[in-house]
Amino acid sequence: MTFEAQRIRDPLHNLITFQANEFEHVMWRVIQTRPFQRLRRVKQLGFSEFVYPGATHSRFAHSLGVFHVARKLMRIIKEHLGQSRYLETRAHQAIAAALVHDLGHGPFSHAFEEVGRRLDLRLADHEEVSDAIIMDSEVADRLNELGSGFSDDVARIIKAEGPGNIYSAVVSSQFDADRLDYMQRDRLMTGTQQGAIDFELLLANIEVGEVPSGVDEENLGPVETFVLGPKAIFAAEAYVLGLFQLYPTVYLHKTTRGAEKLFTELLCRVVKLSKDESVRLTGLTVAIP
Repeated sequence: MTFEAQRIRDPLHNLITFQANEFEHVMWRVIQTRPFQRLRRVKQLGFSEFVYPGATHSRFAHSLGVFHVARKLMRIIKEHLGQSRYLETRAHQAIAAALVHDLGHGPFSHAFEEVGRRLDLRLADHEEVSDAIIMDSEVADRLNELGSGFSDDVARIIKAEGPGNIYSAVVSSQFDADRLDYMQRDRLMTGTQQGAIDFELLLANIEVGEVPSGVDEENLGPVETFVLGPKAIFAAEAYVLGLFQLYPTVYLHKTTRGAEKLFTELLCRVVKLSKDESVRLTGLTVAIP
């Protein structure tokens, strides 16, 4: 079978290229599925556009960016481990997990999840929905083209709790592909001048090392993860500071939080009236397609 390279133009990373090989061909096919295409209509920052008009970017664009950054991080791992220790199957599972990690997010993201918590709606939890989509949908069919059970392995990486291995650090760690993308993307699209990071310098100074891990006073032993070399000390400080700056200025802005609160109360009321068979009081069409 012959594979064709594909390219996507991205406002943050410029060109995101899918190489002409089996793995990246399957990732391209995953993007064409209905669950993934749905992310085009899910805003990354929910109600933040009421404060920052440019913040209308989607989880679709973010997911592509996470995939792109995950490949960069994986190349660093491969260089560190060497050909003899590098496990390509594990690497592919982690990169695939980076691509599909947000599939379960609902409309308005975290505000929608608050409605789910209040009304005990299991399928409002994006982790639960992501797990179901990845393991039992057309996304699973595409992923399993890489081998039986590949989708299950991807789902396990995403929902893993506690310290993992260096491959899972690409998906979930203090320096993972998700954070490295959204910090830059959200800053770009909101237009805020705070939260800047020196992305290229950080990548150039990433190393793989062992750090102690534990829960409370219990020592669980060392875990292999990303660390930053001494030449990146100031870039590392900017990275941590940038994250703290983005929370009060963007993610927890009072206007955004207020809109989220109103949305939560309105949607909870709609669900309650629907359960009480009082749909007409909501002002919505009785027969919702």
